[in-house]
Amino acid sequence: MTPTAASGHDEDRGGSTLLRTGPLEIRALSVGPMDNNAYLLTCRSTGAQLLIDAAAEPERLQALIAEGSPAGRLDLIVTTHRHHDHVGALAALVEASGARTAAGAEDAAALPVPTDRPLAHGEVIELGDQRLEVIALRGHTPGSIALLWHDDAQGPEAGHHLFTGDSLFPGGVGNTDRDPQRFAQLLGDVEERVFDRLPDATAVHPGHGAGTTLDAERPALPGWRERGW
Repeated sequence: MTPTAASGHDEDRGGSTLLRTGPLEIRALSVGPMDNNAYLLTCRSTGAQLLIDAAAEPERLQALIAEGSPAGRLDLIVTTHRHHDHVGALAALVEASGARTAAGAEDAAALPVPTDRPLAHGEVIELGDQRLEVIALRGHTPGSIALLWHDDAQGPEAGHHLFTGDSLFPGGVGNTDRDPQRFAQLLGDVEERVFDRLPDATAVHPGHGAGTTLDAERPALPGWRERGW
């Protein structure tokens, strides 16, 4: 099937959104005053779990983790970047779960807990029998990263899911404070490392708000470059 971008936004602050994608389950939950999307990835064959952005509300995130694993298994927490609204529950979840932590190497020192695995562009994270590629998207912060998962059973043109943190949203790239150098770096990374190599059907799961797909955003790239943000 063609992947659908998931969003954890919930007007009633209730449960998560579940997107079933073959060997990997993806759950999304909106947490905190800035409606951050936290994503739980569950390897269906092994039970291994990974959380992307322990942003806020640790009790709700623990309930999310239990949806994928009644025993509360959590193997790894990946932080997409160092901004405070993406790490508010990180310390509490590490203490509660014993999970290891990972983040872009350039942002790791700014996180509230030690980073067990500093990540670089092109690295692969193994989650049970699934693999996620680390894509550095520099500019929003120096160490911002995205994670890419591909369902191999769906072939080369389908089944791609990209978790972009605050580097790519519907309608544009992440905030670079109108700094021309940071904007050029971020847009350059997004074009070269995402749009130039991934198929249009790729689902984009951002750090806030609703998801999108690359084909929905691709026509707007020249306009983003022209406006400068």
